[in-house]
Amino acid sequence: MAEITNGHCNENGDKEDQQNDKLVATEGSRLPVKMQNEDEWPMAEVVSKRANPNGEFEYYVHYIDYNKRLDEWVHEKRLNFSRITYPKDGKKSTTSLPGSPNNKKSNGIGRKRKAAEITPQKENGQETKEGPPPKSGSLRQNNADGSDVITRMKNIDVIEFGLYQIKPWYFSPYPEQLTRVSVIFICEFCLKYIGSQSAFARHRDKCKLYHPPGNEIYRKGKLSFFEVDGRKNKAYCQNLCLLAKLFLDHKTLYYDTEPFLFYILTEFDDKGFHTVGYFSKEKESSEDYNVACILTLPPYQRKGYGKVLIEFSYVLSKFEGKLGSPEKPLSDLGLLSYRSYWSQAILEILSKYLDEANGSAPNITINELCEATSMRKEDVISTLQHLDLIRYYKGQYILTLSKDIIDGHIRALSKRKVRIDPKCLIWTPKDWAKRGR
Repeated sequence: MAEITNGHCNENGDKEDQQNDKLVATEGSRLPVKMQNEDEWPMAEVVSKRANPNGEFEYYVHYIDYNKRLDEWVHEKRLNFSRITYPKDGKKSTTSLPGSPNNKKSNGIGRKRKAAEITPQKENGQETKEGPPPKSGSLRQNNADGSDVITRMKNIDVIEFGLYQIKPWYFSPYPEQLTRVSVIFICEFCLKYIGSQSAFARHRDKCKLYHPPGNEIYRKGKLSFFEVDGRKNKAYCQNLCLLAKLFLDHKTLYYDTEPFLFYILTEFDDKGFHTVGYFSKEKESSEDYNVACILTLPPYQRKGYGKVLIEFSYVLSKFEGKLGSPEKPLSDLGLLSYRSYWSQAILEILSKYLDEANGSAPNITINELCEATSMRKEDVISTLQHLDLIRYYKGQYILTLSKDIIDGHIRALSKRKVRIDPKCLIWTPKDWAKRGR
C-alpha cells in the first residue's frame, strides 16, 4: 500500500522517494497556448489558475496582442510548458494555488464592492438574494496598472437578455452569488437581474414596464430614443451600467448615476420597446463632452446602430448650440465607429460644397466644418488627417479632394439605411447649472 507524503512516494518503506516535479505555471508566466477551435499557438499570459475535480490545473490566460474578449479558461494540456518563461520576481511553483473567483477567501468582488452589501429582496413572498446593484453609475477609464487580477477575468458565463443568450466579453461586478450560476436572466425592460429561471418567470409576470423609464424624445419608424435621468431612475441606470460593463473593457463602474443622462435606443414591436444600445452624457460637462459611454449590444452590432447612436449625440449637440466630442479614450470598436462616422459626416458636407461650387474649388474653413457637423475642431482635423485630405501650407490648412474619395463616400452612405431625422426629435435642452441635478 502506497503512502503519499510531501510529494514523495513510499511503498512499504522499500521504494526510494521520488520528487513530483510536474510543472505548474504561475501568475504572470508566459507560454504558447492553443486557442479554442484554432490550430494557432499564440503566446499568452497566465492570469490565474484553479484545480478541477480531477486534480488537474486549468488556467485563465490572456493572449498577448489579442483583445481581452478572447481571454478564457484552458486545460493544462493546451499549454506548451517547454517554452514557458516565468516572471522575473517569481519562482516555479508546483503546489501553490493563487486566488481566483472560485476561491472564497480571495474573491475580489466582495472586496471591491464592500459599500454595496447584497440585501435579500422579496419575490412572490419568497426571499431572493439578487439584491440591489452596487453603487455604480457612469463608466470611467480603467486603471492602467492591472493590479486587480479579479477584474481582469470574466466572471459571468452567459446572460439571457430578451430573445438572446449572450456570452459576456469582460468582467462586471455583479453580486458574487450570481457568478456561480450558469445563466443570469436580465429583464430587457427594467434590467433587473435574476439567477433563477423560475424566479425570472415570476418577475416577468409582474413587471409592468415595456419600455425604458423616462421620456420618449424621438421616434421614427420602429426606432425610438428614451431620455432617462440618472437621479430619477437610479436603479435602472445602475443596472444598465452593470450590463454595459460586460462588453466594455476600458471603463470601470463609477460611483453615482445622478450627474448623468442616459439615452436608450430601442426597437419597437408588439412585445414592447427592446433595448438596442445606449449612450450616457454628463448633465454638466466642463469639456462639453456629448458622450460619456456608448454601447451597442452584441445582437444588434454590425447593423448600423452604432452610427445611429453617434449621430443622435451630435443632433443633441446641435440643438444645444454646442460642439460635442466623446470622452476619451474610446474602446477599439468605439474608435472604429467614431472614425467612420466622422469621415462620413465631413465628406457629406464637403460633397455638398463641391456640388454647389459647380466644379470650381469650394471655399470652406475648418470652423465652418465644425459648425456644420457639431464636431470639435480637433476631431475634424484628426479625421481629415486620417483621410489624408489636409495639408498645412503657409499658415493655413489646404483641403485636397479626389473623385475616388467622393465616390467611396457615396457608396458608404448608400449602405446606411437608418439615419436620424432631426424633425422627429421632440426635446428642449435644459440648463442644468440653473435647474440643479
